[in-house]
Amino acid sequence: MRRLRALAACLLAWPVGTAPAADLRSPPGASSCAGCHAEGAAMGALDGRPEAEIAAALAEYRSGARPASVMGRIAKGFSEDESRAIAAYLSRRGPP
Repeated sequence: MRRLRALAACLLAWPVGTAPAADLRSPPGASSCAGCHAEGAAMGALDGRPEAEIAAALAEYRSGARPASVMGRIAKGFSEDESRAIAAYLSRRGPP
């Protein structure tokens, strides 16, 4: 019973709005962005950009509405759900 009370106390003390560490784990496919979009990389960092902006760009690359050489092929490898998960992850990482 003491363990249960201790667990409840910890949960009640958890700061509101704090994301658990699991939310900061990279979703499948997100590591493929780092080669071109890391801080100081040729194409500019994506960290901290708005989630909707990243997701829309991936959708446009996937559909061909946004012209690209490499990015179109990369984006077609992700489903819409995967693209949204990647966008959410990158936006939460904050600015580089």
